[in-house]
Amino acid sequence: MKYRFLTAFLLLVLPALPVVAQQTEKRYLSGTGNDNTVNWQFYCTAGQNSGKWTTIPVPSNWELQGFGKYNYGFAKDSARGKEQGLYKHEFQVPASWKGKRINLVFEGAMTDTDVKINGQSAGETHQGSYYAFKYDISALLKYGSGNLLEATVSKHSANASVNEAERKGDFWIFGGIFRPVYLEILPAEHIAHIAIDAKANGTFSAQVQLNTKVKATNVLAQIYTLSGQKVGAPFTAKTGNENQFVTLTKSIPNPLLWTSETPNRYKVEFRLLQAGKPVHVLSRYFGFRTVEVKQRDGIYVNGTKIKLKGVNRHSFWPSSGRALSKKLSVLDVNLMKDMNMNAVRMSHYPPDDHFLDVCDSLGLYVFDELAGWHGHYDTPTGTKRLKELITHDVNHPSVIFWINGNEGGHNYDLDPLFAKEDIQKRHVIHAWEDFGGFDTQHYREYNYGIGNYNHGHSMTLPTEFLHGLYDGGHGAGLEDYWEAMWHDPLAAGGFLWDFSDEGVVRTDRNGAIDTDGNRGADGIVGPYREKEGSFFTVKEVWSPIKLERREITPTFDGNFPVENRYYFTNTGQCSFTGKLTRVNGPYTLEKPLEKTFTVSAPNLKPFEKGALKAALPADWKDYDFLYITATDPHKRELFTWSFPISLPNKIASSIIKTEGGNEVVLTEADSLYTITANNIHLSFNKQTGILKQVANSAGTIPFTNGPVLQEGVNNFKNFTHRKDGKAIILESTFDRKTSYNTLQWTIYPSGWVKMRVRYFPDGYFTMMDGVNFSFPEASMKGVKWMGKGPYRVWKNRMKGGALGVWSKAYNNTETGETPFVYPEFKGYHANMYWCRFEATGNPFAVVTENEDVFFRLFTPAWKTDQWHNYEPIFPSGDISFMQGISSIGTKTQRNETTGPMGMKNIFYDYEKEPARAKELTLFFDFSGR
Repeated sequence: MKYRFLTAFLLLVLPALPVVAQQTEKRYLSGTGNDNTVNWQFYCTAGQNSGKWTTIPVPSNWELQGFGKYNYGFAKDSARGKEQGLYKHEFQVPASWKGKRINLVFEGAMTDTDVKINGQSAGETHQGSYYAFKYDISALLKYGSGNLLEATVSKHSANASVNEAERKGDFWIFGGIFRPVYLEILPAEHIAHIAIDAKANGTFSAQVQLNTKVKATNVLAQIYTLSGQKVGAPFTAKTGNENQFVTLTKSIPNPLLWTSETPNRYKVEFRLLQAGKPVHVLSRYFGFRTVEVKQRDGIYVNGTKIKLKGVNRHSFWPSSGRALSKKLSVLDVNLMKDMNMNAVRMSHYPPDDHFLDVCDSLGLYVFDELAGWHGHYDTPTGTKRLKELITHDVNHPSVIFWINGNEGGHNYDLDPLFAKEDIQKRHVIHAWEDFGGFDTQHYREYNYGIGNYNHGHSMTLPTEFLHGLYDGGHGAGLEDYWEAMWHDPLAAGGFLWDFSDEGVVRTDRNGAIDTDGNRGADGIVGPYREKEGSFFTVKEVWSPIKLERREITPTFDGNFPVENRYYFTNTGQCSFTGKLTRVNGPYTLEKPLEKTFTVSAPNLKPFEKGALKAALPADWKDYDFLYITATDPHKRELFTWSFPISLPNKIASSIIKTEGGNEVVLTEADSLYTITANNIHLSFNKQTGILKQVANSAGTIPFTNGPVLQEGVNNFKNFTHRKDGKAIILESTFDRKTSYNTLQWTIYPSGWVKMRVRYFPDGYFTMMDGVNFSFPEASMKGVKWMGKGPYRVWKNRMKGGALGVWSKAYNNTETGETPFVYPEFKGYHANMYWCRFEATGNPFAVVTENEDVFFRLFTPAWKTDQWHNYEPIFPSGDISFMQGISSIGTKTQRNETTGPMGMKNIFYDYEKEPARAKELTLFFDFSGR
């Protein structure tokens, strides 16, 4: 009865009491991140700049500061080196702190760390790189005067299992104190730790660990909104023995729930009371959400089955290694959200605390990982690191799964400890194993599985798939995989490998960026987050608003079939806008004419289909392209889809001028036809019809040696010439057996030149169909085109671009290699209407009246992988105009195993009749304008 009366009294009186309790205070000894550092004294024992005392910024990795040796995990000496960093830092402690609890906290140091305060050991050596650890140094400090912190950090561990788990992985191995170091100042009696479980039904439970000597009597808690409004009444629990745990519970009716789409958070404040007065106040942010795994079914968040659209992320920045900042965490999470991802895997170790904070606030599901890569921690060491992992990350609503190691680096003895340490009992998986109901095999082929995987009974969740070496993987193949995942009840989604290129600045190589060959060049974005082409493909394929393909014909009624692929969001919560564009031709710099229109969205629940209704203006047919933009409830663009109104034949007719100029003159000399029209001089081979030379009044245009058929027989024969009005036509003669492919040139008095090729691909399956020309790469300055851009495409990565007029200067970029200049110049480009090539001294233009034409610019100097899976195939010649292009593979899969889009082109015509041939028509303007 006395306890009940006291509790009721506290609930009434305490909210009105002045708050005199101490909140946990942080006093940073280092900086807070790579953008805010503090210099400490430093001595490196081996490698660059070793053997002398100097200074180093903390936090940092010492290699990036010019010390030691760079090691990638596969290096033979990466786990045997004796490299150490000796740190010293002096700091003041006020006399007023005496009698308080002072913890020295390291958020991360790699890897073995020995700490002394004023010459005395602070505690046992900490082994393991990515985990926060602390020492109680209250008894070691000199209060009211200066103190000396000394830390010896060994790059490689004395514990062989730590090296197996952390230092022999497929990633860069760094040394140093790479996360912040600070003092945690607490009252003698204090709240030591809080673990929260807040469920979707509003049930709130918190385990509170106390450091008391029975002077404190109660713990009081109050939940708040982020704006500071109280949620429900305060609730309390009575304290008891020293260092005890108490549990506080509360039920909140109808809370706003946390999901990746609705990252609603609350704050809870805990007060440790002594004689009715608070002596310590501690706050935590949390979210109400329930995550369930239903075996042979799926992952459920708040009762709704979800699929994960995720990516793997290393904690990495090229100029600072694994020393990061909250600003970079915000950057990375926003980039992931911009790609319409809803999940991220922490590969292969726990991240910075601020990264999880940002995932909480912006909304990403997180798979948090105990380190292990083909090797694992021994059980005593792994038990300690597991406890540190869960203690540090337990309250983040974004963390929905734990991963016990990667690709064989699993210590099975640790599996039961996750549930023991985690109040939320999150599910545990092993990356690359069939474990815990999930088959997480990496890099499986699209059609893989007989009695297992897609044809088995476990839920499929590849924790790595579509390895993004250079420009392969990621967006290339994703649409095939994702549509299969979307419609498979046992598919729970997956995680692409990986987010950013691990290109590190080499202080020992004059600042060059090094990806260790093909090992680190596998990001969707570059080292400094430069967007590659797959970024936009992923954005479209994973858009939760899916617009179905449709043709914009003269009878178009403004309806766009749409599917809601959100899990918790109604389409009515999103906004949609429309735009029409009328573009200009290749010779003008004027901006396109634009007109906007409204788009009405239906109220579609998740997984429902319906139609967007565009209120098109009466003159919409006078425009060339139509765009629909979808924006989510948080004002983030989901995607902008583009649709052609004007087809290439209409645009071509507005550009091509056949009249004007003088009479077309043809002469014959030896093996050449020479034709002159309006100061354009052309030479053709009389036997093959191949263009041999082009010139105008400004000089020669080195566009020659075409058309040469790709994967077709150049059997153009028996050329004749004739007049057609004022034009001259050169054409080959069709013969079913010996010259079934035909070529026709038409030279108009205006100087425009028309090429018409009718051809049969040389085989049922082809990699590429079209024609090639020669052009010296050194003479190319840039290109401007009308079509889809600005990034290049592959057969299995067609999405992500937009129709419009684009231009880019020549570059020699190889994706994932220095210089990281995007979009790349070389490669295939889709949906060509026209191109204007900026050549040295003499530009020229090419126009087509055909739909679905690709133009190809040169051949990148491709690197490859040891299995030769990645290698893309390009046509011969330098500039090509194609009607079928090749796909691209990944580091781990050949292109044809990544789904139907990765397979070869198919063209069937047994009889080889002219009416069944492919036809490509191009118009050339060699006037130099």
